[in-house]
This record gives sequence, C-alpha cells and structure tokens, in this order.
Amino acid sequence: MASEPLSIAQVFPVRRAGPNPAARFATALSDELERRGHEVLRVKTGDPVKRLLKSRPLDVVHVHDPFAPSAPSAALRHSFSLNVATFHDPRERVLATQVARPLVEIFFGRIDARTVTRPETAELLERFFPAGYELLDGSAPDGDQDWGGVAGELEAIYRRLLARRHDPDGDPEVRERISRRPLIEVDLHMHTDHSGDCATPVDVLVNTARDRGLGAIAITDHNEVSGAIEARKLAEELGDIKVIVAEEVKTAEQGEVIGLFLEEKIPKGLTMAETIREIRAQGGLVYVPHPFDRFHSVPDYEHLLDIVEEIDLLEVFNPRVAVTAFNEEAVRFAGKYRIVPAAGSDSHVAQGLGSVRQRIHDFDGPAEFLEAMRGADITRKHKNLVYVQTLKFLQTTGRPKAPKRRVPDAKPVRGGRPRRRKEGRRASKS
Repeated sequence: MASEPLSIAQVFPVRRAGPNPAARFATALSDELERRGHEVLRVKTGDPVKRLLKSRPLDVVHVHDPFAPSAPSAALRHSFSLNVATFHDPRERVLATQVARPLVEIFFGRIDARTVTRPETAELLERFFPAGYELLDGSAPDGDQDWGGVAGELEAIYRRLLARRHDPDGDPEVRERISRRPLIEVDLHMHTDHSGDCATPVDVLVNTARDRGLGAIAITDHNEVSGAIEARKLAEELGDIKVIVAEEVKTAEQGEVIGLFLEEKIPKGLTMAETIREIRAQGGLVYVPHPFDRFHSVPDYEHLLDIVEEIDLLEVFNPRVAVTAFNEEAVRFAGKYRIVPAAGSDSHVAQGLGSVRQRIHDFDGPAEFLEAMRGADITRKHKNLVYVQTLKFLQTTGRPKAPKRRVPDAKPVRGGRPRRRKEGRRASKS
C-alpha cells in the first residue's frame, strides 16, 4: 500500500551534521521522513554499520556521497536491501575516480537508484561512473531547501523500487498441489556436444545424471536446443529422469540469458528484450545465469535492472564462477528483489554434473516448476574448478567446432550403468 510507512536507513558521510552540506541534507531529510510517519535509522561515520543494518528489516538503505572510507561506502558493502544513493559534492575525488575506481565500481554496482543535488555533480559522475543520475528538483544547495518536496521526490523513488520486487507468495494453490509429490534433485545448467565449447555426448550426459541420482536436468546448450530435444527423447524412453529443454542465448550486447521449457531454437544476436519476448512466446521461463561473473558474458547492472521484473529465476550459485564474490553478489540481488534463486553446475564435462543441485517437489511444466523452486534446498558438492576446466580443455581443444563432435569411447561417469526401464512415470501425480 502506498500509505504504509517505510523502514529507511539514512547513512551520513560524517559523524555529525556540522557545516557539511551532505550531512545537513541527510539530517533534514531524516527529520522530514520521520514527520511523514516513516521509521528512520540514522547511521553515521563511527557507528557499527554492519550491525546496525542487520538490527532490523529495512526497505531501503539511502547512502549519501558513498565514497570510501566512510559509513555510506560501508553501508553499500553490507546492505542486503534496496539501495538509493544521493551524490552532493561536484568536486572530483581522485582516490575514487582514478586510484580505486575498479573497487568503487563494484560497490556502486549495488545502487538501485542514483540521485544528485546538482547538475554538475551528475556531469562529473557520468564521466567516471556512467549510469542514470536523477536530479532532485526540490534541492537547492545554495539556498533554502524545500524539504517537503525533496522528501516527496525520494519517497516516490523508494516506492518505485519497492514496486519492482517480485511477489514472494507466487501461486499457493499450485504449491499446495505439488507438496504431496516426492522430492527429486535437479541440476539446471549444463551442456552437451551440441554446444560449440563442449564435447560431452547427449547419452553420456543423461546416463551420468541418472547415475548421480538426479531426477531432472535442464540442458542449456549455447544458442541451440537440438541436444536438449535429443536428450528429452532419450529420457522419456528411460522413464526415470526428466529433461527440461532449454537454451543459453547470446544476446546482441547485453550478455547471456537462459530460456527454460522451450521447443524451438531462439536465434542469438537479438536484444535482451527481444530474446525475453521469444522465451515468453514459447511459454518458457527466464533464467539469468552467472549474472555477476565478469569473466562470462553477462548483463551489466544497468541492463539487469532494466529486466528485473522479467526474471523468473536468478542463478545464485555456479561452481564454474572463479571468484566467490560474484556468486555472493547474485545472492544479494536475488534477495533484495525477491527473485526465485536457482543454481546449476554449468557442466561442460560429465565429471562436473550435479556438483550443485536443488531438491524440489516433482513437477509438470513451467508453472509447477517455478513454484517448486520457491522452496528449493540448494546443496553443493565440492568439485575442483581447475580439474573440471582442464577436462573441458582436453576434451575440446584441437577438435572441430561443429556440433555433435565426440570424445573417443565416451562413457557415463561413475558408472551410469543401464537400468531396467520403469513402467510409467518416475512418480505418480496426485
């Protein structure tokens, strides 16, 4: 409800207000927000920022001039809430813009709305940290402030961000229906030799998945669905594993996105918006893989914000991500926008299959799958990244780039022994 009071942290750049314009702004804004009935947590330099931010549920963390070292920069480091930043000072900070810019960019990447009190401040920031900066019309740095107008503008920004969060309730009726079904384990991101950078045959992948106790897998070949369709046919013959036909699509300039529950190939090179429309046209789900891994082709933060309402699942753990912090950023993003978290091994060799998996209730179709994923229990099994990457290199280097290349005498990993076919479905539906 628009009239509901909000819980907002206002994070000051200095300990006390004093002559500092940014601190004066934050103090007066906090007073006005409290007058409007909102709960305001004031955090200042010298305060235990991490402990204070964890002390209560917060709708928004609003930081002022979040340049290190300061309480506002520490707040961005520890916040798991929606973050709004207001930049005041129009002077360049050499440490932030030159020496430590890569680090500053990481923390600025957690800002969900950027505002400025002066046009010249926006011009300066756009040179070093390109993004959209919204000028607060009610601000008047050199004169009397219209604090009611400023608070009104910022309250509208807070509510605009909150409205973008996903509904955490989903579809309770569907969730109740599937709750009576057995639990299965699923791996949602893997490749076959229908991907240009993988040499694992379809039958090896499916049999290895069965051998490792997976009840369902999503095959997400790069810009192709033929391998997944072949695997689904094999799985239907075997009768005790499901295959979700999927595709990891390379967009024009906005990174990769996975469509789950597809039937037809989506061409690469479309815009992100066009690709998502193609996924929706097939009744599929939008799954963003390794969203913050700067060593993969991923959407930048601005593009991710552009599509936040369209994301059905966000990959919060991928064992092939070399830097742990990238997975942690995904957890943070999924949490504050209430996006259903997911995980996948991103296996390009059978040895990596199932190194991360979700335990969910059995499902039929995308709607039941999405509800099953809301309560997923994500587990990880250690796999040495260097080991699986080396296997991928050995299996693919020097081999033709054409689809369906084969490794010599390929066999399922850890057995994958043929099983007796079961009659009917793996588990009866209620």
